[in-house]
Amino acid sequence: DISSQLLFFLTPFLVFVLDKVFCSSFSVSKFLQISVTMASRGVVLLDFWPSMFGMRIRIALAEKGIPYEYREEDLGSRNKSPLLLKMNPVHKKTPVLIHHGNPVCESLIAVQYIDEVWKDKSPLLPSDSYHRAQARFWADFVDKKIYDGGRKVCSSKGEDQEAAKTEFIESLKLLEGQLGDKPYFAGETFGYVDVALVPFYSWFYAYETCGNFSIEAECPKLIAWAKRCLEKESVAKSLPDKHKVYDFVLHHYT
Repeated sequence: DISSQLLFFLTPFLVFVLDKVFCSSFSVSKFLQISVTMASRGVVLLDFWPSMFGMRIRIALAEKGIPYEYREEDLGSRNKSPLLLKMNPVHKKTPVLIHHGNPVCESLIAVQYIDEVWKDKSPLLPSDSYHRAQARFWADFVDKKIYDGGRKVCSSKGEDQEAAKTEFIESLKLLEGQLGDKPYFAGETFGYVDVALVPFYSWFYAYETCGNFSIEAECPKLIAWAKRCLEKESVAKSLPDKHKVYDFVLHHYT
């Protein structure tokens, strides 16, 4: 709203006045903390707990240290909330990031939005234009290949499932090749492609159990990367338990 935006822009002036009048030492970090608080007012996430797409937004917000209101949607019900229908009238699905009453739909777009709005902490996209384009390419690859591939493994049987497993593993190996020997996809720092892919790790157990195969045996470096990501609090707190996800898959995919 107008009052929040006005207060945000007046913050530097208020800090200056307080410093001069009261001889207080307002550090740069304190100023940034105040600014982030102003900018993060009114952040709401409409989500569904097993959604790997929603997990992306949860991780991005956690990386930035942005407080938000989480609202769970029951996508198994025909009665979707009026707020979801209002915020995403086109697709009528989660996740939806709401900031100052304005909706941002589609998870990768929402992660980019978060990175642009709260750019002073933990940048997710590379600063270099070419590397940024490459990050977007691989995140899009994850959407097109890993999501559909995993779904096919869980929902098919017999020869169709064997073909789905082969295609799925090939896609994972391409990602493993892109990762190489780097700690993260962007190099030494956790970034955009990591945020796009790591939520699927919580679904790997379901894929493996349904398809009777081992992802670690096929892509050991990729699993080592996922476990490295899980050492980050932002990831560990955003991903659900793999067995809970598997139970969900049993009831909805098989």
